Formats: sequence, structure tokens, C-alpha cells
Amino acid sequence: MLRVGILGGGQLGRMLLQAAANYPVETYVMENDEECPAAHLCHHFVKGDIRNFDDVYNFGKGLDALTIEIESVNDEALEKLEGEGVKVYPRTSALRTIKNKIAQKKFYVDSSIPTAEFKVTNNLEELRKYADFLPAVHKISMGGYDGKGVQVIRRSEEMEKGFDAPSILEKLVTIDKEISQVIAINEKGETALYPPVDMVFDPHLNLLDYQISPADLLQNTLWKIEAIAMRVVKELKSPGLFAVELFVTRQGEVYVNETAPRVHNSGHHTIEGNYSSQFDMLWRVILGYPLGNTDAILPGAIVNLVGAEGHNGEAVYEGLTEVLQIDNVFVHIYGKKETRAGRKMGHVTILSKEKQDLVHKAHKIKNTLKVVSNKTEEA
Repeated sequence: MLRVGILGGGQLGRMLLQAAANYPVETYVMENDEECPAAHLCHHFVKGDIRNFDDVYNFGKGLDALTIEIESVNDEALEKLEGEGVKVYPRTSALRTIKNKIAQKKFYVDSSIPTAEFKVTNNLEELRKYADFLPAVHKISMGGYDGKGVQVIRRSEEMEKGFDAPSILEKLVTIDKEISQVIAINEKGETALYPPVDMVFDPHLNLLDYQISPADLLQNTLWKIEAIAMRVVKELKSPGLFAVELFVTRQGEVYVNETAPRVHNSGHHTIEGNYSSQFDMLWRVILGYPLGNTDAILPGAIVNLVGAEGHNGEAVYEGLTEVLQIDNVFVHIYGKKETRAGRKMGHVTILSKEKQDLVHKAHKIKNTLKVVSNKTEEA
């Protein structure tokens, strides 16, 4: 039985472990919080810092394989472990390319992968030189996630909102759709693509609000998306599961925005909506089993459950009973005890043959199910 470690114990680790129950694998998790969402579902929990070299190295050295649920892990320790024979998914080289947004954008250019025009800025002083490049999006190179470390700058007067650290300034693209293409690749280079997902973002939180799968796309655009995503994954030269996020313009142009080297929020609907979920698929890659069937059982939608504004404390789920009464709706609560504004606390999957029904139920759930607390913040 293979011993496989997961670096990070959040909701992605939790859902990976739920899928692992179907396979002959001994699971290990490292996280610095003993009450994290994944802690009670693994065979072995180790308290440690995924950013610390010694913690990561000592955690991984007795294991057969490692995977990640967040990019901000100590890649030097992963590289050493790889050199000693531990399989790492994705490989350290791919993780390094992706976790640094400057390196990631240069990788797209070097690999002839279409992406929005950009400039590299090392500090605010350099940023101010690019007033004629606006409107643009400033993205911090390291450590940004879930909308944090991203700032839209439309006018030169807004330059001070940028980051005084290495970043990229990316030309603002007029977007018709934001698409996620989840794709698996195994050690043999065999690939499996999921139906692409249409992602609708909350402009206030810059978080995924809800999504529809499969995305409504022209055939030519679908082919472009699949070909570009395939090129990204092939050029990264690493087995694993990847989510390639893309922009589609009104003119039908397709640009890669970012790539996630792991299971991803935009693939959560696959648990109920597809024959092989993204979590099941990653275990197949790690354990060397045949890739699964990515076909949709039914079209699906996802609503993210995030902490309500003004609430901070022990989580309370208002409207949960009402939502559970809706047909073909599946609630996933991540087991985080404390809520705060904008924190991801769960998601709801909706399945239906009719797209209009998916959208209608998504809005109904958003307005019904709220994550609040008994303790509200004072204004």
C-alpha cells in the first residue's frame, strides 16, 4: 500500500481524502492546525508548517509520494525529496513555474501560449512608469490567492493601490467569458480533459460566485481552449491535475490567465456531476491507475458558500434545511469552525438537464443559504 502525503489540510485536502477512501492508500496530512478540515479524515496527521524546509522534508522523507493543496509550499524541500526518490505531484519544476506569477507569465511567452500583454514591476516606483499601459491588473508575484494580491488599476491616480513588491502589470482584457479547463496527465503523458467550466465571479470579493458546466461555447472556441490547455500541461512536463483558467474575448480570442497545479474550486462539481471526479482522478494519477471517465453525468453548477459580511466567529448555516429540500442539490460544508467575511466555508452543487434551471437554483441558493455567526462585528 502506497503512503501518500498531502501538504495542506484545508477543504481541498478534505475532499481528496474523501476520494482516497475508495483506494488502497495510506494517507498523511501536514498542516499547522490540528482542527483543520482534513485532520480527522487522514490515517496520519502531522502538525507542521508547509513553508518550512525541515517540516516538509521530515514529513515527506518516509513517504512514497506527495501532493499539494496550495502552492505556497517549500519547494526546496520538495526538490530534495524528489532527488531521493519521492514522487511529487506536480513536479517541483512545474510548481516553481506556477507559484511565481512572473515566472508563470514568462513560461507562457516562451512556450508560445497566448496570454495578455504584461510588464514586470519590482516596486511602486517602477509601476508608476507604466501609466500609458493602463487600464491593467497588478498581480503580486508570490503569495496571492482567492483574489488577494490582485488590484485593478484603471487610471494613473490609482497607481498607489499597486504592490511595492515584484509583480506583473497585465493589460486589462475585455472578457466575454472566464473559462476553467481541468485536465489530468499521468506519468505516461496520457491526458483526460473535463468539460470546460464557465466561471462567474463576485466583483466585490473577486471570488468565484457560481459556475456552470459545461460552458456554452462555440465549437471553434472549445477546440482552441482544449488545444491551449493541452499545450500548457504538456509544456509543464509534469504528471498531475491542473486547472487552466482562460479568458475568452467577444472576438473569440482565447488567452491563458493562470494555471493551478492542483485540484481546483472550478472542478468541485465533478464530485456528483462527472463519472470520475477531479479528486478521484488525481488519486488515479498518483497511484498509477488508468485515467477516469471525465464525461458529465448531468450539467452542473456550483455556488460557493462564503462567510457573510460583518460576521466573525463560530459558523452558523442559515437556510441549510431549505436548500437541502431542493432536488438534485448537494451541500458540502468544509468543517471550518470559524467564519469571517469572504472566507470559503463550503459549496453547493446543483445538477440539472436545463441550464436555466441551474442558474435559477444557483441564485435561489445564494439568497437562501448564508454563513453567519452568533457574534457580529460592530460597524
